[in-house]
Amino acid sequence: MAYKITSQCISCNICLSACPVGAVKMIGDRPWIDPNLCTNCINTLYTVAQCKAGCPTCNGCVKQPTDYWEGWFATYNKLVANLTNKQDYWERWFNCYS
Repeated sequence: MAYKITSQCISCNICLSACPVGAVKMIGDRPWIDPNLCTNCINTLYTVAQCKAGCPTCNGCVKQPTDYWEGWFATYNKLVANLTNKQDYWERWFNCYS
């Protein structure tokens, strides 16, 4: 799953030098991440994607799903994690609606 530069990018170009595999390219005056070269920094020295780690906006790069189901499950798992992180959520729900 490659990363994508978002509209929140401020064109600081830190990601150009941070990418260990050289997947970040300049198209005109905006950076672009080549999905064929992006490895999410797997099999490198780093454990997190360096374009995202070095981004001063923290949202200049986002993980882009490669197919529909991968994106669907990523969204689903994030929503389920939010529900299960709430203590006694289901118990409160049951007490409220029973």
